[in-house]
Amino acid sequence: MNIILLGPPGAGKGTQAKRLERDYGIPQLATGDMLRAAVASGSELGQQAKKVMDAGELMPDELMVQMIEDRISHDDCKNGFILDGFPRTTAQAEALDAMLQKRGTALDHVIELKVDEEALVDRITGRYSCANCGAGYHDRYQPPKRDGVCDDCGGTEFKRRPDDNEETVRSRMQAYRDQTAPILPHYEQQEKLKRVDGMADIDAVTTQIKRILDGKA
Repeated sequence: MNIILLGPPGAGKGTQAKRLERDYGIPQLATGDMLRAAVASGSELGQQAKKVMDAGELMPDELMVQMIEDRISHDDCKNGFILDGFPRTTAQAEALDAMLQKRGTALDHVIELKVDEEALVDRITGRYSCANCGAGYHDRYQPPKRDGVCDDCGGTEFKRRPDDNEETVRSRMQAYRDQTAPILPHYEQQEKLKRVDGMADIDAVTTQIKRILDGKA
């Protein structure tokens, strides 16, 4: 089962991908992780990617698709994969389709996590984590049981991601609307696109996605 999860930053794609990876036994393929692994491996693809990254340039679509093709040839992808963070443009979607067709396979599901922008800004700007163990919290929705003390490890140091601010979040939302949202019609024409309520609680979102994957929605 080959799956793409779409949605703006902060929609919960990574969280849901991890749950699907666990429950369906198919790996999450995050483009950032793949790039780092390729560079660390010292492979020919990795060396090409390192040159592009060192130059501060955007990764060419062709190179990203080659990297994905290399990754899905591994044994752990024999039953499928979950793509998180790719494709981001229509050209990337078309290149991905062509590569999969060449390999005699195709995407099975493209799932968009729909979000409300104002609620998403509130969700992201309020989140923080324990500096010691990484446990996640939120100013409004999930504060620690004891103010200033981590529930999991008792740590008292917390941190926020520097890009979890309103200006950055709105900029990323705009980039999603401008660049990635236009690929949705591409998958609608293929009758592969389904949407779920990304603003529901985490378990409810998982349930919605599983109903789609299990052919019940």
